[in-house]
Amino acid sequence: MEYPITPAIRFLREMKIPFTPHLYTYEEHGGTEASAAELHVDEHAVIKTLVMQTDERKPLLVLMHGDREVSTKQLARILNVKRVEPCDAATAQKHTGYLFGGTSPFGTRSQLPVYTEASIFGLSRIYINGGKRGFLVEIEPASIENALGAIRVEVAIEQ
Repeated sequence: MEYPITPAIRFLREMKIPFTPHLYTYEEHGGTEASAAELHVDEHAVIKTLVMQTDERKPLLVLMHGDREVSTKQLARILNVKRVEPCDAATAQKHTGYLFGGTSPFGTRSQLPVYTEASIFGLSRIYINGGKRGFLVEIEPASIENALGAIRVEVAIEQ
């Protein structure tokens, strides 16, 4: 299968992380629900990469199950800051180099701290953005921790 060679794919290859590419038809505002349906996988295993910032404008990434939201209050407590909020699309692109809807935690423009919902590591395989809209890579969750120095957090809330 031909797939795009994005900075994320270059990163995965450089780190020797095995992955399986999955292309799908990107749906504007479809989110993880649309990609999970098209790939016939559980939305809980589709991981979203969220670009956020603290009240001091320090950027960070949060990796979260597709069917969950982030408790920004809980994350702020963990980080010992007043608040955490999502970045707007332009700011997110500036920090990561990726378009909204195609953000991968791998191969970002700036090295950002990565906070990962702890329960993600309980899954056998996850599907995470490969650096382009309509492109997910299937990997083992441990790859996130090893390659990105991901910090485990418990900040998931039901949608």
